[in-house]
Amino acid sequence: MTPPRRQRRSPGPDRPAAPAPPRATAKEDELPNPERLFVIGGEGGGERADIDLVTLIVARADPPVSATPEEAALLRLCAAPLSVAELSAYLSLPFSVVTVLLTDLLAKELVQARAPIVRQKVADRNLLEAVMHGLQKL
Repeated sequence: MTPPRRQRRSPGPDRPAAPAPPRATAKEDELPNPERLFVIGGEGGGERADIDLVTLIVARADPPVSATPEEAALLRLCAAPLSVAELSAYLSLPFSVVTVLLTDLLAKELVQARAPIVRQKVADRNLLEAVMHGLQKL
């Protein structure tokens, strides 16, 4: 009995290369339909919360039954603190739309906004010396 023949994945010198897959057109690379984003974010005519890209968002409750799919996704993602930039990336929504959604959730007290943790600009000298001495002892 002869073993089955394996087919090569890369073209050999006697075989032509397979045609390249068609490139995505510029229209496919664009953001979703702007009308859909308007529906997700609502009118947004009211004031927005003072939120920037590094503001941390934490959910205070589970998504209610009346929540939209985007709000429910935000609440599920925010079980652990996440920045607004991360939420925008995970949901593939523009920052402005996420800000409108978060403003609504903040008004309903379903999420809490926290300032980001700021680290010291200069490390403690005693800590650095202790680390240096510990490394020298190794």
